[in-house]
Amino acid sequence: MTKYNIACLGEILWDLLPGKELPGGAPMNVAYHLQKLSQQVAMVSRTGTDDYGGRLLQLMEKMNLDTGYVQADDTYATGKVNAWMDEHNDMQYDILFPVAWDHISWNPALEVLLKGDELQYIVFGSLMARHEASRETLRRALQSPAQKVLDINLRAPWYSRDTLEWLMSNCQVLKLNVAELELISAWYGLYANQEERILALVNRFHITTVVVTLGSKGCMGYITGAFHYQEGQPVTVADTIGSGDAFLAGFLVCQLQQRSPAYSLAFANALGALVASRSGGCPQYDTTEIYTLMKIPQIG
Repeated sequence: MTKYNIACLGEILWDLLPGKELPGGAPMNVAYHLQKLSQQVAMVSRTGTDDYGGRLLQLMEKMNLDTGYVQADDTYATGKVNAWMDEHNDMQYDILFPVAWDHISWNPALEVLLKGDELQYIVFGSLMARHEASRETLRRALQSPAQKVLDINLRAPWYSRDTLEWLMSNCQVLKLNVAELELISAWYGLYANQEERILALVNRFHITTVVVTLGSKGCMGYITGAFHYQEGQPVTVADTIGSGDAFLAGFLVCQLQQRSPAYSLAFANALGALVASRSGGCPQYDTTEIYTLMKIPQIG
């Protein structure tokens, strides 16, 4: 029986872009990169019993992602997102609702997974809380002793201040982009810089680690009580789908390996940049390409 050390909970879906369809959903993107980085990952989600769902499961199997915790739904269709890139190279999304992943249900197998001693991280996003069915499953999942990792994805109109505050109060690791940081911290006051904004969240919600992606400018993190920074990697952007998800996967793996904050941010930033240079959130790549972008030799 597989011993999982990370569980990713939430949406798996199809990104419908002009001229192509790509598998996606932030939790599945994170799971894909974690698996490529040699982690034992359980992807917890739900698909419809339709062609889109069948193709997602086939793709997951090709990616060596375990499908044992992906539930089947006879009522709701597999998730889809209409996606396009705007004039600023930022992705825009129209996320269909309701769909199968809005109805992820609690079951005995899920309880065994999330309460297992081997599980170190539970990764989830704010979208899983948009429907009461999946939100209830998430509420129960948050009682796990594993470290909870919140990957905020603010997709209007699918979030509220109350929901985000509940999620932030239940996580130890928070990942968000700079626009999300500025929007959320503005609820609590005016701040002179990003450090003050991060500390406002750390102090209010007692979060141990906060990592913020800064686009082409790199990233920053509040880790072990101090701030750390990493410059951006110059790459030609194909699209930004899943680059933040790859960043999070890279960061978590480095934390599991007890790497330094500086190394963790450099590795995560390089993986995010590498994915931005490819199309879609789950592109093919060799892990040696990450170290090439970091401009350091592979370690361990």
